[in-house]
This record gives sequence, structure tokens and C-alpha cells, in this order.
Amino acid sequence: MEKQRVCVTGAGGFLASWVVKFLLSKGYIVHGTVRDPSDEKYAHLKNLENAAENLQLFKADLLDYNSLSAAIAGCSGVLHIASPCIIPVSDPKVELIEPAVTGTRNVLKACTEAKVKRVVIVSSRAAAIWNPNWPKDQPMDESCWSDKEYLNTIKNWYALSKTEAESEAWEYAETTGLNVVTILPSLIIGPMLQSTTNASTLTLVKIIKDEAEELVNNDLRIVDVRDVAGAILLAYEKPEAEGRYICSAHNARTQDLIEKLKTMHPISNKPKKITEGEDKHKLSSAKLQNLGWTYITLEKSLADSVKCYKEKGILD
Repeated sequence: MEKQRVCVTGAGGFLASWVVKFLLSKGYIVHGTVRDPSDEKYAHLKNLENAAENLQLFKADLLDYNSLSAAIAGCSGVLHIASPCIIPVSDPKVELIEPAVTGTRNVLKACTEAKVKRVVIVSSRAAAIWNPNWPKDQPMDESCWSDKEYLNTIKNWYALSKTEAESEAWEYAETTGLNVVTILPSLIIGPMLQSTTNASTLTLVKIIKDEAEELVNNDLRIVDVRDVAGAILLAYEKPEAEGRYICSAHNARTQDLIEKLKTMHPISNKPKKITEGEDKHKLSSAKLQNLGWTYITLEKSLADSVKCYKEKGILD
């Protein structure tokens, strides 16, 4: 029986690298899209177990339909993880929203053309949590969508790009019958496989390095990168998976996080202005857990993150 081929977009990124690793370990043949396969920053992918025989990297750009089509051809599944994450932006429409929406549309069209059986799209909690009308005492679940007008008003362009792109995916799925599932992760932490530091990792690194002049003691909703990769594989492999899935494991205040991190790495803890952030809605991952999803403890996730940052010299 021929091994299943799966395409992973943005294969060199923080989350996608773990997805590629897991797929290769399960015997899949993986088509990974990257900006330039010869770039040294993708060396970590070529060094993964089974990569030599089962990983093919394709030069592709989300805004170049033909490049995506070539990468997706012959695949039975597509895991669309690539998305622009440029903050701050000078022109949000051009830099964030259009690439996210057009990129998603291009991926989906290429999937239809290649007769792909299922597409899993990584959206974000940002496409669900910005809803001022959601009842205060009710955990947010998959029925909750971020309010586009509200996002325009508060100029949260990243959240708007994720909301627009996911809306586009569902409209496309309804019109064409393409089998689409979306995953909405919260703040992703955990060990990195790639050499360059990504945005969500920097959030944790800044806390450990104690670089901020002031601290907002926020409600943080957190999930480990390996658990999100596991959720993506579940959503792809389980026939009964459908619709949206919120993927969040832990709620912690920033100060609680600092206390836990102090036991793993010295934090200078210089005096700073601390302001209390507002309490946020809990996120419910019950639907994903019903699919069989489990997650590792926050302590293990933080410890593995710190160990990785030390090994890569990020904390020096």
C-alpha cells in the first residue's frame, strides 16, 4: 500500500516543524512548502528522522497559486499552517489581511484541483475571543467568533486577518463541499526545532529575560506546541472530526508564570510597575478532548521550553 502523502504549508515554522516531525515519525510522505528550500534556516527539517526518504521541500508562496498547486499535487491531505504574522504593520490590509485571505483561498483551490480528501487549517484563538457580546461567565467555545467590526475599531489587525481567513475557508467549504477542519490554538509555547526565534516564543523569552519596564499581569491562555501538532494530526486522521476546534490547555496569570519559571531559571525580577490585566473568558477545549486530545502539564511545557532556549543560547 502506498504511503499517504500530506502537504504542510509553511513547513519551517515553529508549529509546522513539529507537525512535519510527527508525520514523518508515523510514516507519511510529506510535501513541505517553504520560501527557499536551499536556505540554511530549513536545515532542521532535513535532519529529522525519515526526512531523507520521505520529505520533499517545495519552493512556494501563498500568493503564487501555481507554486502551491505543484506542492499539493498528489497529496491526500493538506495541513495549512503558514500565515503572515507581521506586527506592527504599516499597511494592515496589504501586509496581513490580504495575504492571509488570498493565501487561504489559493490553498483551498489547489486542494479542490488535487482532489484532496481533507484540509486542516490552523486558525487562531484570535478568530474567536474578540467578541464583546459573549456572556461574561460563559467559557468561549467553537460557536464564538471574533467580531470583525470590533476588531477594526480596536485596530487588532492580526486577529482580523485570522478571522477573515477562517471565514473565507468556511465559505469556500460550504460552496464547494471540500472537507475542511480548523484548529484554533491559544498562545503556543514549548521547545523549538527551528533555529530562528518566532513571535510566541519571544513572549516567554521576554518574561524570562525580564526585559519589560512594566508588567501587565494578564490572564494567559497557553498550549504546548507538541500538543497543537497532536491536535492537527487528530483532526486530520479522525474521520469524525468536523468544524472548528479550540486548542488551549492552561490558564495562568503572568505572575504565576514568572513564579514557575523562577524555579527553572534565574529571573532578575527588577522592580517594575505592575498593572492588573482584566480577567478574560476561559477557553473550552472540551470538543477537542472528546476527539481524544490530551495535553502535557504546564510545568513540563515551561521546563522543556527553558531547556531548549538554554541549549540554543537564546537566554545568554
